[in-house]
Amino acid sequence: MNIQEYMTAGVENIIKNAVKVTLTNPAQSIFMAKFAVSAKASSKRREISEKAGEHIPAFLIASITSSCNLHCAGCYARAVHSCVDDKPTGQLSAEEWDSIFEQAEEMGISFILLAGGEPMIRRDVMEMAGKRQNILFPIFTNGTLIDDIYMGMMKRSRNLLPIFSIEGKEKQTDSRRGEGVYAKVLSAMEEMQRERLMFGSSVTVTKENLEEVTSDAFIQKLAERDCKALFFVEFVPMTRELEKLAPGDLEREYMNRRLAEIRKKYQDMVFLCFPGDEKSSGGCIAAGRGFFHINSHGGAEPCPFSPYSDVNVRDTSLREALHSNLFLKLQNSGTLMEDHKGGCVLYEKRKEVENCL
Repeated sequence: MNIQEYMTAGVENIIKNAVKVTLTNPAQSIFMAKFAVSAKASSKRREISEKAGEHIPAFLIASITSSCNLHCAGCYARAVHSCVDDKPTGQLSAEEWDSIFEQAEEMGISFILLAGGEPMIRRDVMEMAGKRQNILFPIFTNGTLIDDIYMGMMKRSRNLLPIFSIEGKEKQTDSRRGEGVYAKVLSAMEEMQRERLMFGSSVTVTKENLEEVTSDAFIQKLAERDCKALFFVEFVPMTRELEKLAPGDLEREYMNRRLAEIRKKYQDMVFLCFPGDEKSSGGCIAAGRGFFHINSHGGAEPCPFSPYSDVNVRDTSLREALHSNLFLKLQNSGTLMEDHKGGCVLYEKRKEVENCL
């Protein structure tokens, strides 16, 4: 499996679907048509780098804040103390993030996933991202902070694409994220629909909600609100007690079957699974193979679920951080290709990652 071809094909497929599903929305269609041209140019830059012996992934994950306004049950970020209530010190400034976005664009990175914490807390960074029209920014948000200012920002900057977190029905969502969160998310979706703005949804998949969140009833409800993308993110347990919730091989096989069915049935939506079946992509695609992660304080990490770093973008360029010793060791040691029980090999093999440091 050529990981570059795999990721490039994935990017082009997302663009193709996005253009197709926005033909009835002229403003969105014009943006997506322009973005398709710039994304093709970015792909060409990555190809040139590849021929010169340098691999550049198409994706970057940027955790632009450590702050969050919710306390979701089983939250990975809070468990590893990378998420807090108060405003943390030492976070990258909006200007520093803008520099990262500029460097990413020059390298040929087309997609930057904005995460947190709750990324909508950093309105200053959102404004910087909105100006980078050659990059698409999916924003993984709990949806509770969408206001008129954000709606106006997203009308002006169509490259900002909210991805609303939801766990299934109201009971499942509120039991994990807090009472009333489900209603706020639906309200935000309906407002996006009224304004004819593109958005997606993200689901944390467990053994308990797998059938619900892959059901036609659930997906149809999102489709009726003009949701255009659905991310399935496998639950990563932080304690032995929570391991019973993590999807196993049987659940992953079921997910793969359902993905094939729903992609065929709902062709005007994009469905992505993270990490998905790693064997189909030649192993884990973190640590720069398909993407890498910059945390809120500038540390370059293999993945949000593998919070280890040996370099900070405050001290070096984004390109140099991509080729850090940790990333190179993980790529060359075979750790990314190893068999494992859960959805995240780097989390399960965290002792081996620590040894690479």
